[in-house]
Amino acid sequence: MDESKKITVVVAGATGFVGQALPQVLGDRFRLIALSRSATKPMKGYHSLRRVDLFSLSGTRRALKGADIAIYLVHSMMPSARLVQGHFGDLDLMCADNFAKAAKDAKVKRILYVGGLVPEIDEDELSDHLASRLEVERALAGTGVPVTTLRAGLVLGARGSSYQLMARLVRRLPVMICPSWTRSRMQPVGLRDLLQAIGLSLENTSTDSHTYDVASGESLSYVQLMKATARSLGLKRFFLGVPLLSTRLSRLWVSLTTGAPKALVAPLVESLKHDMVVRSDSSSKLPGFKPESVWQHLEEAASSTPRNAPRAFRSSKRQSAGDKVHSVQRFSMPQGRSAAWAAERYLRWLPTAFFGIIRVHFDAELKRYDFYLAGWSQSLLSLQTDESASHERRHVLRIVDGLLVFDHDRGHLEFRSTLDQSTLLVAIHDFVPSLPWWMYRISQAQAHLFVMWRFRRHLDRIERQPVSLPELGSGSA
Repeated sequence: MDESKKITVVVAGATGFVGQALPQVLGDRFRLIALSRSATKPMKGYHSLRRVDLFSLSGTRRALKGADIAIYLVHSMMPSARLVQGHFGDLDLMCADNFAKAAKDAKVKRILYVGGLVPEIDEDELSDHLASRLEVERALAGTGVPVTTLRAGLVLGARGSSYQLMARLVRRLPVMICPSWTRSRMQPVGLRDLLQAIGLSLENTSTDSHTYDVASGESLSYVQLMKATARSLGLKRFFLGVPLLSTRLSRLWVSLTTGAPKALVAPLVESLKHDMVVRSDSSSKLPGFKPESVWQHLEEAASSTPRNAPRAFRSSKRQSAGDKVHSVQRFSMPQGRSAAWAAERYLRWLPTAFFGIIRVHFDAELKRYDFYLAGWSQSLLSLQTDESASHERRHVLRIVDGLLVFDHDRGHLEFRSTLDQSTLLVAIHDFVPSLPWWMYRISQAQAHLFVMWRFRRHLDRIERQPVSLPELGSGSA
């Protein structure tokens, strides 16, 4: 096909296990563009590479320019920073919200998201890992761009981190101690079947705004899957069931045995407490999807296991990018309020919350806020509203000056409403502190978390009963 006539598909998470395999089924039919924060040269099968940090809304907008379809394969994204404050689910939500907003601005026709199977239980009972996957689904659909979601369980493929966890356990333990959660039912999906499902979804516009469950073969327990894995590897293993073994101990045991970092193992093990099987209703079945058996995929994975560990195994350390700080804190948004309201409320609340220790001076003409410690004449921090980037659902304050700032040309504080304005994210991006790192970690970093904790309680009180505060005028408050 003529390259100029191909539909342009931009892939976030192209350097991952599934992303690297996509060109096998899509390369001839689509013009694939890879998105990556760290890759430095074009990837095999991709037309081109675009460098992007999904924590940057402006950068994500540039990355999606000209895309017809956007594929989102990102999970548990960590900022490139020396210090990160925030739960992985909140960080993932920020990235997904950026992606959805950028897709709308770039006039992307559809988004395809590969998420996880969701057990049929109350959402309050979901593990953090599964709850985050579900939240990402909703965030991606939050701006009106049609979203096709493929919910998949454990992906069977030689280079996949979940398969490698299981294969390493089987290889290294002649006797497997199996706690009660290993009897939970599950349905994995082979890599080739998942790629087939992605191809079908992209070719069929009737899948827009639908959620499908994809799996290979019938359901089986984790013990049965490990036994099948042992057979595919030509190994004889013994499996000993035990009535008690907490998921906390299981995480430690799996991490020590496989060499995988705890950050990778913990969310996966927490999700194994529930049955992870596809829904039975016909609306959840992808039209035209014809999977192979689990055994076929295990045989293929066993015959092509790579020598090197998956990238997710090699290091649990976050990528460092100088001395930047990144923080994302989540709040419940009082009903009927916006991000612009939350930002104003915060700036009015802060001077009243600490008994006059902190002063805020507001320059109405410059839209600038200077923060002072009582008795000091030089500002600790100066923030200026970025009117070009701010609106009701997003309020951005650039960090422009202050004793606590090393780099005055970078960093901003952002208030963001998402998930139908029910959730507020307050984020610090690319802040470079002037304090020595050891001092910053035990003082300013902890002070920020304490302030956020106090502000969360303040918003909770407003939800229960409105609290009045003095107006923030052009002088000190």
